[in-house]
Amino acid sequence: MRHDRSGTNRSFRARRVNELLREILAEEITELSVSDDRFIWLTITGVKSSPDLSKATVWFDRLTPESAEALAENRRRIQSALSKQVHMKRTPVLEFAEDPSIVAGERIDEILKKVKPSGDEF
Repeated sequence: MRHDRSGTNRSFRARRVNELLREILAEEITELSVSDDRFIWLTITGVKSSPDLSKATVWFDRLTPESAEALAENRRRIQSALSKQVHMKRTPVLEFAEDPSIVAGERIDEILKKVKPSGDEF
């Protein structure tokens, strides 16, 4: 079986790009939070780029309607800041979403709170 090194290099590059995007976006959101309270509690949990790097999904721990609105209103500014700092042929188009793993974790926590221990109680 032949080892395909191109896939390894591609995934390494994608991880590097995702981390770079996360750092730049976190700085921009921190800067925006100075003048807009809707950004104060936003935390980026991850970034995942498409294989061709044309799109990137930015995941947040929570997206309230207010914070989603703030992101939509400032999309051009955020995208512009990204394009100024990332030296790529094309800057990925950003999509914002709530991190599904956070949502799933909270759901599991709620289920566990409802489960009563069998036998001795604590």
